Amino acid sequence: MNRFHHCLLPILLLPLAVACHGSSSDPIDSIEPFGPVPTLSQLEWQRMEINMFCHFGPNTFSGAEWGDGTEPEDLFNPRALDCRQWVEVAEQAGMQGIILTAKHHDGFCLWPSAQSTHTVAQSSWNGGHGDVLRAFTDACRGRVKAGVYISPWDRNHPTYGSAEYNEVFVNTLREVHTAYGPMFEQWFDGACGEGPNGKQQHYDWPRFMQTMSKLNHNTIIFSDIGPGCRWVGNEEGRAGETCWSTLNTEGATPSDNKPAPEVLTVGHQGGSQWVPAEVDVSIRPGWFWHPNEHPKSVDELMEIYFNSVGHNGLLLLNVPPDTNGRICAEDSAVLVAFRAERDRIFSKDVTLGGMAHGKHLRGHQPNNVLDTAYHTYWAASSANDTLYIGIPDAKAFDIIMLQEYIPLGQRVAAFHVDCWQPCRKDGSWQLGWVTITEGTTIGYKRLLRIPTATSPRLRIVFDSVLAAPVINRIALFNSKDK
Repeated sequence: MNRFHHCLLPILLLPLAVACHGSSSDPIDSIEPFGPVPTLSQLEWQRMEINMFCHFGPNTFSGAEWGDGTEPEDLFNPRALDCRQWVEVAEQAGMQGIILTAKHHDGFCLWPSAQSTHTVAQSSWNGGHGDVLRAFTDACRGRVKAGVYISPWDRNHPTYGSAEYNEVFVNTLREVHTAYGPMFEQWFDGACGEGPNGKQQHYDWPRFMQTMSKLNHNTIIFSDIGPGCRWVGNEEGRAGETCWSTLNTEGATPSDNKPAPEVLTVGHQGGSQWVPAEVDVSIRPGWFWHPNEHPKSVDELMEIYFNSVGHNGLLLLNVPPDTNGRICAEDSAVLVAFRAERDRIFSKDVTLGGMAHGKHLRGHQPNNVLDTAYHTYWAASSANDTLYIGIPDAKAFDIIMLQEYIPLGQRVAAFHVDCWQPCRKDGSWQLGWVTITEGTTIGYKRLLRIPTATSPRLRIVFDSVLAAPVINRIALFNSKDK
């Protein structure tokens, strides 16, 4: 039966009874984590929510998206490189990290690598003494976190397609992460094609991963299957309506033996490893800057935000520098407006001053879901417990935010949200619970947009859980409130 009803009468205000089950002085029960849980680095990464991707290299100047590795080094010639400006734009956009494509598929290195003869050192830019990666990491230091993309596919290196190339690539990783680190994220693209010798490489993924673990075990490693975070399965800016942070990775490898894209979009319920989804999408039609392209609108970026961060993913938004080596004004203006729109919507929580009640484990009271402290939460006493929220003055809202406390695992598989309001039942108008929305997974964050509702009470019913729910926060927002 469809739980949704449409009610037309004005909303009546009802008091909310507050149930008390213990106090702040009660001993805190020990709650066992359920299934895989994030490492401290993964938790810190997830809470960043939005990071910047910077695709920059010879393609910026050639107009290509995938260079073939034969581009002359002198093609790369940013006239006014300013990585500090990238950082300023990221900060103004509310981003805490930037990932730079230090080596794309064309093999060109944005630093003077000893592992290649296709680098900035062979170009005439800055007399062969330029180093974009150094300028980038120096600009990031103390302001935002620096990450790096190093493509294993190399369409220039003569050893590509042989066992020797795996050694070259390992040495490249060591070179970057030793001389330029620490990096908060290492991005491994899964692309694998022919090299200049016509051969295709068999990547030694176990060795690549072991090398990274030894260099910095706190670096989040992105690949098709993690282990730090996974590709979301598309480049459209959306995680699945159902999105598990858990994934079965046994027997899988990045690029050549990965799960299908539609599987990566959803993850695996009860999966064996914690591998959250990273949602990579470009602000422009292409990944590299092209003069005839323009950025997405604020409305388009907000749609992406709801479908990525709001679906338990992290948004990695590509903002490519131009041929000057700067992020262009058109893109930065949209990013600032995107930040302003998020701040406008999410700065006013309708539940402020409200109360929550429901059965709970001692020390983990329902009202914890209404504060903004991350490490407080409501811990249900059983899988069947329902959470009730009282809304002061029955304010209007059209966005519902739910967050699980993921350090204790991802537990919720299905839920629905009810409002207490007049509804038609048995031929007459009565006050009762009316379902206004429903969903599957929650994870780190779930955002649900609904037609504007006004009610003094809300209840969250957990229809299917893997273990008793542990909810970090519930908030309500009104996007129409200027």
